[in-house]
Amino acid sequence: MKRIEFLGTPMDIATMEETVSHIENRIADGEFLQHVVVNVAKIVNMQKDPVLAESVKACDVINIDGMGVVFGARFLGHDIPERVAGVDLFHELLKMSAKRDFPVFLLGATDDVVTATSTKVKSLYSDLNVAGFNDGYFWDDEEAVVNKIRESGAKLLFVAITSPKKENFINKWQDKLGVDFVMGVGGTFDVVAGKVNRAPKWMQNAGLEWLYRVIQEPRRMWKRYLVTNSTFAWLLFKAKINGKKT
Repeated sequence: MKRIEFLGTPMDIATMEETVSHIENRIADGEFLQHVVVNVAKIVNMQKDPVLAESVKACDVINIDGMGVVFGARFLGHDIPERVAGVDLFHELLKMSAKRDFPVFLLGATDDVVTATSTKVKSLYSDLNVAGFNDGYFWDDEEAVVNKIRESGAKLLFVAITSPKKENFINKWQDKLGVDFVMGVGGTFDVVAGKVNRAPKWMQNAGLEWLYRVIQEPRRMWKRYLVTNSTFAWLLFKAKINGKKT
């Protein structure tokens, strides 16, 4: 896959099909692969959080999740075929895992949500082997959860914890997890479990998922998106007038 650098962040240019095929081949060969998706907020936060930046840059595959990043990269002259949204990639990888008999482990969210997610994905993909799951509130004893994941025999690990905690957790423990693939999936479990509604397709394609979240949770989200979106626009403007793709 082709890799570019955009606003100081490396990212891979690939379609959904290319991404799933690459991950499947690496798992089949027993090669460890660390995956992450980037959106506007993550790129902005990486500018001031060196630990998060290091964790993201250490990943083997860095997909473009947000349409804002797609539009921004195209604005600076990069050829981006499509976004690879984390929640969509999650489902595609579960479908592939069910077909290839790759066990998976679900980590994150509340106990109710991760339990509901496990039940839901097993109903969607009847041949899927969910080797185990655990909620995301384990910070007093991280090593015990790492051991649980390793002993489950899972090949794929999905981590539904907020940034930058999930990126830093994955980067810290990757050598002891015992899996071949690990991916941070943010709020995906909340969507799968039915706790949070995803934006309509037209809003996803228009890069307005952030607005849908603000409408759903205005008090919690308005300031976050005002700051990150404004900062992202300023970074784009500076890069454009400097004539730099990167």
